[in-house]
Amino acid sequence: MTGRQGPAVLPSALRGWLGPIAVLAALVVLVLGVAYADDSEPGAADARIWAAVDGVGPPWRHVALVTDFLGEPVGAVLLVGALVTGCLVLRHPRAAVFLVTGTGLSVGTTTLLKPVAGRTIHGDNLSYPSGHTAFLTAVALMVALLAAGRLGLGRAVGTAFVLAAGLVAGAAMGWAQVTLGSHYATDTLGGWCTALAVLPLSAWLVDRTADRLADRRADRATAGRPADEPADRRAGAGRQERR
Repeated sequence: MTGRQGPAVLPSALRGWLGPIAVLAALVVLVLGVAYADDSEPGAADARIWAAVDGVGPPWRHVALVTDFLGEPVGAVLLVGALVTGCLVLRHPRAAVFLVTGTGLSVGTTTLLKPVAGRTIHGDNLSYPSGHTAFLTAVALMVALLAAGRLGLGRAVGTAFVLAAGLVAGAAMGWAQVTLGSHYATDTLGGWCTALAVLPLSAWLVDRTADRLADRRADRATAGRPADEPADRRAGAGRQERR
């Protein structure tokens, strides 16, 4: 018996492709982490990208600062809080839990990986992978997943839609981090891939947990109903007719 309440946050049509993509993204995070472990200098690609965006002035620097704010504690809480409120208004509590869990796991994973990789910038500031990039990418991926499920998008279109949303958000935050000198470009790539690796697993865990809780509630409701209740009612009705 199933007691599922509310739509899944990971549409079944997208599971077949997002799983392998998550594994590939995890491999990229691992390879980059090994390549830049205990490093404190930009790589060749980092240096070229840094030179291309260095010295950006108004208004683009203001755009970078606003984008960066979304990944700061206050900005992140405001953004996630607004999205969670919207989910609750739409009566989709599972999506609200997914937003909190997904962002928490994504940022938490980057926090755990930073001392393991040991890459630094501007002295002793741990930089790989970028938590800001992982956060905004995760938010975009989750919103896109929820939208794909609500719109009933197919596997190819839905996967492309979700990846495009994550790419745009990750590129925007990555650009802001490099422009402001907070991260190397490869740090932001690692943050983007971290979100790609973590989000499908987060969605699966939320769906599985929510379905199990719903099944338990349904089982308890069924167990609390007397099994012979219909027979008793028929017998009572028969006695009343004989009278």
